[in-house]
Amino acid sequence: MTSPSVRSTRLDNGLTVIVESLPEVQSTAFSLWVPAGSAYDPSGGSGMASVLCDWMTRGAGDRDNRAFSMALDRLGFQHTEQVSASQMSFGGVCLPEKLAGSMQLTGDMLRAPLLVDDEFEPSIASVMHELQAIEDEPRQKVMLELVRRCYPSPWNQPPEGSVKDVETLTPDAVRSHFTRTICPANAILGIAGRVTFEDAVTAARAAFDSWNTPAAPLLTAGPRGERFAHLHAEAQQTQIGLAFPAVAYRDPDYYAAWAAVSVLSGGMSSRLFTEVREKRGLVYSVYATLSTLRDSGAILCYAGTTNERAQETLDVMLAELARLRDGITPEELKRSQALAKSALVMQQESSSARAGAIARDWYHLGRVTSLDEVQQRIAALTPEQVVDYVKRFPLTEPTIVTIGPTALKT
Repeated sequence: MTSPSVRSTRLDNGLTVIVESLPEVQSTAFSLWVPAGSAYDPSGGSGMASVLCDWMTRGAGDRDNRAFSMALDRLGFQHTEQVSASQMSFGGVCLPEKLAGSMQLTGDMLRAPLLVDDEFEPSIASVMHELQAIEDEPRQKVMLELVRRCYPSPWNQPPEGSVKDVETLTPDAVRSHFTRTICPANAILGIAGRVTFEDAVTAARAAFDSWNTPAAPLLTAGPRGERFAHLHAEAQQTQIGLAFPAVAYRDPDYYAAWAAVSVLSGGMSSRLFTEVREKRGLVYSVYATLSTLRDSGAILCYAGTTNERAQETLDVMLAELARLRDGITPEELKRSQALAKSALVMQQESSSARAGAIARDWYHLGRVTSLDEVQQRIAALTPEQVVDYVKRFPLTEPTIVTIGPTALKT
């Protein structure tokens, strides 16, 4: 069931345009998903998509870096660029009358980025700063290492890559990567806000009709990493990451999986927060989240604790996760449903959040779910459905990654 306010079309170059008119908001936003994420990085060239994404913003069309930045600022376009495993995304939010101009500049980046040598080293430095930040933030590092092991290659490659690979990238190699991967075929453009379908499509055609490059190569799944890994670090704390197989967003059981995770980690009344932090004081941070690729998913859990209490923390977390199959209470499910309702209301009031949701839905489902449909599916959940899901996908065979001075018993 797609909202009647959502309409779509497909341009001749293969770009799908989906528009949701939201006359009650004062802004317009778009989110363009290009299938050119870190999964497309070549062997020995991890981080290439992130370097390319940054480099593309440093001048395009007939504007150098400074002129391009000034053009974006004159439009008041609050733009974002991001690299995930599967996608390189471009977009942002602007006033409705600035949509065509904002899209045109984005189109320049995709069709004709300058990619000049003088701007290459700053792009390398930008990604290297991100890599250094990860080294300085062990919580982020353990979760990246967890994803590297629980998902199959090449979708387990972190967008930032590795220092070793990024240092060896050359301008010519990254330019070739641009030619090979940045193409309109299978790209998705979600537009939401105070705009009509006709005006949005007109702006999209003007910006992207002349974007014509061959389709990127298809990816095939390879092996995943080992189930248990310890990364030695002389630190005062131990970082723990757990991953369990779960269903993908397109699966009919997705909302039952979401509810199970929400019971575990949905606010200060959730089980992990209550049992691991409040009652036992084992951690300074603990949570679980539901992650999904197009065809598979995972429940990812994190805990940060002292070295002395790390083993106890791991044991208690595993016991608490396994206990979920024994049942959940109606009150726990109601709290999760209330949190979801609040999040959906906030999404409805944000054109940028809605544009991103439109692109995500089309990528995973080939259609756009209305907020009413999502609310109805969440409201219809019962404790029995959630427990039935947990029994069919038990949280008993984790992938475990730890960072600290001592390996834990798994």
